[in-house]
Amino acid sequence: MVKSSSVKISDLLIALFIFLMILLCLMPMLNLLARSLSSPQAIVNRQVTFWPVDLTWESYQYVFLDKSFSRSMIWTAILCVTFTVFSLIMTILCAFPLIYKTLKGRKLFNTMVIFTMYFSAGTIPNYVLMKQLNLLNNPLVLILPGCLSVFNMIILKSFFFGIPESLRESAEMDGASPPTVLLRIYLPLSTSVLATLALFYAVGRWNGFSDALLYLTKPDFHPIQLKLYNIINNLTSIEIAAAEGASANAPPIMSDGMKAAAVMFATVPILVIYPWLQRYFIKGVSLGAIKE
Repeated sequence: MVKSSSVKISDLLIALFIFLMILLCLMPMLNLLARSLSSPQAIVNRQVTFWPVDLTWESYQYVFLDKSFSRSMIWTAILCVTFTVFSLIMTILCAFPLIYKTLKGRKLFNTMVIFTMYFSAGTIPNYVLMKQLNLLNNPLVLILPGCLSVFNMIILKSFFFGIPESLRESAEMDGASPPTVLLRIYLPLSTSVLATLALFYAVGRWNGFSDALLYLTKPDFHPIQLKLYNIINNLTSIEIAAAEGASANAPPIMSDGMKAAAVMFATVPILVIYPWLQRYFIKGVSLGAIKE
C-alpha cells in the first residue's frame, strides 16, 4: 500500500513537532552544560547560551577534586540500588495477593492501601514517628518510609490482572503454591513493568533530598542531591555576603559555574541508566498489542 502525499506530510509534521519538543526539553540541560564549561567572566557578561565560551574545566576540577562529592556519589548509588530492590520486593508482595479474588478481606486491604495514597499525616507527625522509631540519623530512614508507592503498586496490580488466570489455574492444578506461581509465571512475564517501576523508584530516590534534610544531620549519610543543595546555598550566601561588602573565600564570579558543574555531576549518572531500560519500555508498549 502506497501512502498518499498528504499522509507523508502529516507524518513529517508530527516528527518535526516531536523533534522540537525534545529540543525544547534539552535546552535547559544544554545551557547548564555550557555554563559549567565556560569561563567565569563569560558567565558574568552573559555571553553563554548553548555553547561554552572560553572553554575551561575549572568548575569540574573543583567538583572532582572534592572527596566529599565522590563519597556522596558512591553512597547515593548504593542507597539508590538498595532502595530500588527493596521497594520492588515490597511492591510485588503487596500487589500479588490482591489479585486473588478468594483472599479474605481483599476489599478491606485494598481500601486501606489506597487510603494512604490520598491522606498523609504531614511533616511534623512523620518527624515524631521517625524519632520514636529511632530512625533519626539512621540511613534506614532513607529506605523504609518510602519503600512502597501505592501508585506503583496499582500499576503492577493492573498488570498482573492482565495476565490470563488460566496460567495461574493450570499451575495450581499441577500443585504449584502461590510463591511458585509468582516466581515462575508472573515475574518472568512482568519484566517490562518491573523495569519501568525500577526506574521510577531509582529516579525518585536519586533526586530526593527533603527526607535527608529533615531526618539526617550527619554529613556521612547525605545523598548527592542534599550535597548539591548545601553547596548551592553556601555559594548563594557567598554572593549575598560579597554584595553586602563582606569578605568571602570564593569569588562570586565562580559560583554560577560551580553550580552548573555540580548539577551536571549529580544529573548525568541517572540519565545514563535510561538507554539500558529503553528496550523494556518498548516491550511494555507492544505487550498488549493484538497479534494474529
